[in-house]
Amino acid sequence: MSYLRHISTRRLLALVVGCALAVGVGAAAIALAAGGTGTTPPPKPLADAIHDALAAPQPAGVTARIDFTNHLVDAASLQGADPLLTGANGRLWASGDKLRLELQASDTGGGAGDVQVLLDGDRLTVIDPGANTVYRVALPKGAGKQSGQQANEPVPSVARIQQALRTLAQDATVSGAVPDNVAGRPAYSVRVSPRHDGGLLGGAELAWDAEHGVPLRAAVFASGNGSPVLELRATDISFGPVAAGDLTVPEPAGAKIVDLSPPAGGTAQKDQQPVTGLDAVQAKVPFKVVAPDQLVGLKRQGVRLIDHGGTPGALVTYGQGLGGIAVIQTAAEPGKNGTAGIPGGPSLPKISINGASGEELDTALGTVLRFQRGGVDYTVLGSVPPTAAEAAARAL
Repeated sequence: MSYLRHISTRRLLALVVGCALAVGVGAAAIALAAGGTGTTPPPKPLADAIHDALAAPQPAGVTARIDFTNHLVDAASLQGADPLLTGANGRLWASGDKLRLELQASDTGGGAGDVQVLLDGDRLTVIDPGANTVYRVALPKGAGKQSGQQANEPVPSVARIQQALRTLAQDATVSGAVPDNVAGRPAYSVRVSPRHDGGLLGGAELAWDAEHGVPLRAAVFASGNGSPVLELRATDISFGPVAAGDLTVPEPAGAKIVDLSPPAGGTAQKDQQPVTGLDAVQAKVPFKVVAPDQLVGLKRQGVRLIDHGGTPGALVTYGQGLGGIAVIQTAAEPGKNGTAGIPGGPSLPKISINGASGEELDTALGTVLRFQRGGVDYTVLGSVPPTAAEAAARAL
């Protein structure tokens, strides 16, 4: 929890903008609900509210009841729906750099289908009993150490926060600190919406406890939709020590282990100069890079060499901002047809791209499409509707 309290101003603002884009496997889907009734704090400028939240004394721990809503993906189109896809009620425990989120498969809770999300320093684990699968993700090395260092740094001044907000306002519309009440607690909330090139993203909201500075709710909205597509909110919360046993849960016996961590070799080359440009990247990969000057009316912005499980690949980008499209190209693995989906996860809808078989994930915030052709795996993704992603894939 300390990483949320002592995060730098720049990272805090990035969190406000991207709210639940993170975490990749469900824990990053933190979201915001409409405010409750009860006492609200006095009006305060946003910079002051952020400063006071960062400077507030850190509680020993947090215990909460939560509501998780997920309208990102139409679960009816996927096989193997679970609380991560359909939303659920649940519980949350947090203390120090450890957090446990339990999404209950039924109103009674404690059932065999309850999904557990565990964060322990730089290790993220998602336990999905319904699929008898455990997903593991290693977060960037040094993340925990960096959080500890930030905890010893002085809280940024109001003037510094104001400058960061002015910079953010060049690309986004930022509301003031709106007095609110969440889970019976006085709180402040803020909404951030992209000014341009936002793709399907309509905005993000974040609310935090006015006394402790702890996030209480967050939400991500699709363009043109007044209801959040992702939402996690506290409905009841208390502050105080948390038992160590509440922060852990055993993995199911015989569960399939899926490691989604980035390749370890990528960090070793992080200080090297990136390889960019079509000719330079083409010289590094064992396949023909497809990179037209324009794709579905979007101008090509760049070609970059990437590491894909220890083998070289190409990232080609088109357009600007979230409204752009990215194309990832890698050599196909022998014996695979490019439609493996998420290991241990639900099957994705199938699609044909100029006769090649592929998969497509259509969400309220964007589309991911994958197909294989001529020994090359292509992944097309962007905050665009399926028709745009499909048109881009067929134009490659």
